Amino acid sequence: MDHILLAIDPIAFEIGSIKVRWYGILIASGIVLAYFIGQREAVKRGLPENFLADLLIWAIPISIICARIYYVVMKWEFYGANPGKIIQIWNGGIAIHGALIGAVITAYIFCRKRGVSFLKVADIAAPSILVGQIIGRWGNFMNQEAFGGPVSRDFLENLMLPNWIIEQMYIEELGTYVHPTFLYESLWNVVGLIILLSLRKVNLHRGEIFFSYMIWYSIGRFFIEGMRTDSLYLIGNLRSAQVVSIIAIIIGIAAIVYRRMKVRPVVRYKDNK
Repeated sequence: MDHILLAIDPIAFEIGSIKVRWYGILIASGIVLAYFIGQREAVKRGLPENFLADLLIWAIPISIICARIYYVVMKWEFYGANPGKIIQIWNGGIAIHGALIGAVITAYIFCRKRGVSFLKVADIAAPSILVGQIIGRWGNFMNQEAFGGPVSRDFLENLMLPNWIIEQMYIEELGTYVHPTFLYESLWNVVGLIILLSLRKVNLHRGEIFFSYMIWYSIGRFFIEGMRTDSLYLIGNLRSAQVVSIIAIIIGIAAIVYRRMKVRPVVRYKDNK
């Protein structure tokens, strides 16, 4: 294995005893970029200038808490026996589905209190959510986590990946290369972002961009999750992310069909009301 390089250090820099990880930098960068992209569209669609900023003040911390709660519940056999570790989020252990659930609930309540259509805000935010997920998955790359099963180096080279990605996909503890599932999901989300931005121009019924996001992301996550080796499980071999993905796909399709058939008058994405 003379060709194996050292893995990328997950610590970007240190300030005294404080270690700043690339994971945190990338997550924060994703949130900031997602905000600016969403803010531009929000103002264009007639939302108050500070609306998204005010929403994020609540949504970000609540999403982090919900992401941790989701993870702890799924790993309750361990955390029930070690309750002192529940709050040790700095040691890892958050789940994107928990964060998304927390963000949606927070946004719904916030929109109700502000008298703004939740689906209008969800449509505006959907592409921004994908932007955050695209960048955030690279935090998994830096941490050498959220990877798939073993593969050969030849397999990775045949994917035309640059050497710095291939080398990071060698997990020393396992003694093997692994599927870069972080990359699969990130690229899937890039395609999804292009689709959602294109759907904006179609001027669909209100809510359909958000429901399309739910369907697209969940289809990709279902199949990519099946490749991962670090899944959270509900019962036996039932992966929680796949169950949530199936539920999200059903809800997304049902919501589009129902609103197309039953909701009148029709309000479209570009309608500023």
